[in-house]
Amino acid sequence: MTQSGKVQSSQSGKDKLKAEYRRAGFTIQGLATEAKTNEDIIKYLIGQKTQKVTAVDRYVIENVVNAINQGLENNSIVERLTPSDIVDDWFPRLIPTEFQTVIDDKTNLFCGRKFVFNAISKFIKDHKSGYFTILGDAGMGKSAIAAKYIVDHPGTICFFNIRAEGRNRPDVFLKLIRQQLTQRFDLQNVENDDLSTLLIKASQKLSDFENLVIVIDALDEVDQDDNGNLLNLPMYLPEKVYLILTRRPYNLDDKRLTLSPDTKYQELDLREYQDKSNDDVKAYILEFLGLEPYKAGLEKWINQQHDLSKPKFVDTIAAKSENNFMYLRYVLEAIAEGFYQDEKLEQLPAGLQGYYQSHWRIMGMSKKPLPKDKIKIIYVMCALKSSVSREMIVKYSQEDDLTVQEVIKSWTQFLQEQKTYQPPRYRFYHESFRDFLQRQDIVEAAGVSLREIYAEVANNMDEGLIL
Repeated sequence: MTQSGKVQSSQSGKDKLKAEYRRAGFTIQGLATEAKTNEDIIKYLIGQKTQKVTAVDRYVIENVVNAINQGLENNSIVERLTPSDIVDDWFPRLIPTEFQTVIDDKTNLFCGRKFVFNAISKFIKDHKSGYFTILGDAGMGKSAIAAKYIVDHPGTICFFNIRAEGRNRPDVFLKLIRQQLTQRFDLQNVENDDLSTLLIKASQKLSDFENLVIVIDALDEVDQDDNGNLLNLPMYLPEKVYLILTRRPYNLDDKRLTLSPDTKYQELDLREYQDKSNDDVKAYILEFLGLEPYKAGLEKWINQQHDLSKPKFVDTIAAKSENNFMYLRYVLEAIAEGFYQDEKLEQLPAGLQGYYQSHWRIMGMSKKPLPKDKIKIIYVMCALKSSVSREMIVKYSQEDDLTVQEVIKSWTQFLQEQKTYQPPRYRFYHESFRDFLQRQDIVEAAGVSLREIYAEVANNMDEGLIL
């Protein structure tokens, strides 16, 4: 979109429009008349060369789309056009910079999940508004599904609850949602509006072919003291407004989403789609095998195994993964980098928790005597629950800089380095690793007292140490 408010049709948009206006029963002249525009503009939009038009007003695109859709309907054709079919950047760029990194990371290698997206599309088609929740255990790809939907559907509003960055509170949520809604719909005087009011105002600006979809990831990570709906999500939704949520499985007491009986609600539990997920897992493994940074290492490891074909490798790793994409991300990278160079295929860990335990053991965290300095560093990072610089890890753990650096390097695949900060900060890549560290058997075997570590961290905070 240009600064003048005009837009340019893409080549694929021109091809699409050229096919659809004929199916709708229009001539160039007829479409121009119905859309209240001129023939030169229609010629430009369908790809015919003309020097008179190089861009058109947004309202013209809307008029053309509405005219063609009416023609398609009159001819009993169910397909419909949207302006984004014609103009690539129809919606303004909405993704907050705070979430760009996580979206890029989660969509870097994405496979399948068509059954999820098909279910979402059907829900939106069948209902005037509503909530659609995706449930799944840690590592099953919920955040990746959310990120992929956002990328594939420009104009989607989004929020990722990230506990380690403090972006998991209702006030932060409302601020960023308000920012995106204001940008997309040019809302005015909304500084003090709550979410319900914002949604009503935004819905009133929706065109006939538009919906407002808001994706909210990791509802289970929300930090909220009151007993109301998580993030103060509304009981009622205006027409054409849909909220897509992701969260781990919950007890009924933890749901915290009370809705009006008239508000449509549907859940999709990834655990109930084992066969479809297994197909996606195998596709993911096959794609990973072809990635340049890992290809040589994986092929070397496979060739070292006795009579191991790639199909058998794919089937075995898929089975061991228990349909967990986080497991695949860790294990395939570890194999490629030689972490399991002395292990046989059958000796690889099974499941995400099994991988965490295997890595913990191989890294020497359970040998005798226990490496208490390294263990303490990991548990201090666990207790902090936020991104933190190496210097601050040294101060909070009271261990030397060299040991802290060694731990960061050794556990790099579990950590996300945030280079936007100076000095860089680190946080656990996934909350499931924090869950593992807090398992009673791991805590006892590590010989630590979580209560003492949390108290020590709290004391250091009281003394003025910052992250």
